[in-house]
Amino acid sequence: MSSAQTGTSRFRRSALLGAVVATALGGGAILAACGTGGGTGGGANAQGGASTGPARLSVADSYIPLPPAGGMAAGYLTVRNDGGQDQLLKVTSPAAESVTMHRSTASTMEQVDSLDVPAHGALQLARGGNHLMIMGWQKAPSLGDELELDLTFAKSGTISVKVPVKELTYRPGQS
Repeated sequence: MSSAQTGTSRFRRSALLGAVVATALGGGAILAACGTGGGTGGGANAQGGASTGPARLSVADSYIPLPPAGGMAAGYLTVRNDGGQDQLLKVTSPAAESVTMHRSTASTMEQVDSLDVPAHGALQLARGGNHLMIMGWQKAPSLGDELELDLTFAKSGTISVKVPVKELTYRPGQS
């Protein structure tokens, strides 16, 4: 491995460790105030169980808090489902080197291969819970920029969304 590759690898490990610490520190206060932020999403509808029809997905409340110095960023959004169960398998972006899905608990953050989208429910990616990690931005993000994210689902195919870069302290639904 060349010294440049070794340096890049060390930088990525340091950046990931920094993101874990930032998520733990930032997410801890949110967890105390708001609960866990939602395991694998919302609950099933009042009818209970999984629907046999196709998933009917929409994305809302998407945002990326402005990362420090254009580094690694977290991404948050809600996938609403008015139909049958689906599963988020992959997230990519033409403007970032990689986008990975993560699950946070009170003490850890782990990368996951997929996230369930319950029938007649929602998958919430929120501070302190499930979230995206966005790395290798082609251009350092600024407030107001929009990053295209391509969300690939097991049954519904790929949905592209434009996600705005917001202030680090932004919380959806709060003025």
